[in-house]
Amino acid sequence: MSEIVRFSVSVEDDLLARFDRYCEEERFATRSEAVRQLIRNKLTQRAWATDAGEVAGTLTLVYDHHRPQLRDRLTQVQHDHTGLIVSTLHAHLTHSLCLEVIVLRGPAGELQKIAAELKGLKGIYTGELVMASGEMLDAEH
Repeated sequence: MSEIVRFSVSVEDDLLARFDRYCEEERFATRSEAVRQLIRNKLTQRAWATDAGEVAGTLTLVYDHHRPQLRDRLTQVQHDHTGLIVSTLHAHLTHSLCLEVIVLRGPAGELQKIAAELKGLKGIYTGELVMASGEMLDAEH
């Protein structure tokens, strides 16, 4: 793990009060932990936007498993991208609804393309891609 470096930040008192409320609502142990997470999130967004470096992420899909050919199409798209798909988890939510979580790793742009392709299939009710920067994770450990 990297060495901890201390630095100070000057902010207006009303901004600090809002930040403290945010820290409390999100249940951060300290302001420092909240700042670290905000920095990580911003760097991940930047890596995602610029397609710089490798990122990791999850694509969560909720879909109607009774939809004709949907399961076959989901499987085919995943098999077409085996170099980017690390793992999948499938869960039954109801008699008709399934949840699929797909773990991905690779260039952000490629992961976004796979996510868009899968989220756009008929029968997919919702899809959300969440990203974490692989470079940032490597630098911390």
